[in-house]
Amino acid sequence: MTQTQIVLVPGFWLGAWAWDDVVPHLRDRGHDVLALTLPGLDPANSRRGEVTLDEHAEAILAALDRDAERRVLVVHSGAAVPGTMVLDRAADLVDHVVFVDTAPVRDSFALAPTVQGDEHPLSAAWDEQVESGSLRDLTDDQLTTLRERAVPQPAQTVRGTATLTNPQRLDVPGTVICTSFPSADFLAYAAQGADFLAGLNDHQHLRFVDLPTGHWPMWSRPAQLAELIADAADQGGAGGPG
Repeated sequence: MTQTQIVLVPGFWLGAWAWDDVVPHLRDRGHDVLALTLPGLDPANSRRGEVTLDEHAEAILAALDRDAERRVLVVHSGAAVPGTMVLDRAADLVDHVVFVDTAPVRDSFALAPTVQGDEHPLSAAWDEQVESGSLRDLTDDQLTTLRERAVPQPAQTVRGTATLTNPQRLDVPGTVICTSFPSADFLAYAAQGADFLAGLNDHQHLRFVDLPTGHWPMWSRPAQLAELIADAADQGGAGGPG
């Protein structure tokens, strides 16, 4: 069996613990799995206000095992921004990229450039999460855990701008796992120019799969999510919308 490393990067407010229900399923498939806690997302971190988007990209890059036969990068939500930066800096180190309810970004993209201060806490976005339905299918216990374990996101990683210069990133095969809304909507919104999805118009080898649930499938559908990630890691290539 080909030795494949799968690097799991959670979105805003989360650490490696967010993937705890997914990791065993991937390891059962024989993969080497590493879940990351990005800089500033450790609860004890004392320099959260200093952490930059560049540091997040470099932390992901450093986690990729250059000795592995294959490397699969999995990014959830806001982690797509530093994840795309990694593709730009080292396209040859990523054999497949998986976007979990998110998408690659374009050059000069900033997720929320007007965010102020040193930290962006979950509480500042909670009402939006509720209203958007992104918390769909989470149990009361899971919602409690999310609120209790969430760490304020370093604000510079929220308002930071992605600088992308390497067109080779557009050739990295990828899978987009669509959970909050169907793949058809992802593609339609991208075609209409939605900023956060616009990168979908540029990448050449993306496959789309639907996993209907909320924005946090690592908790609401961990086994199914792991299966889709493992399938992406095993098949290596990419097709059209699925």
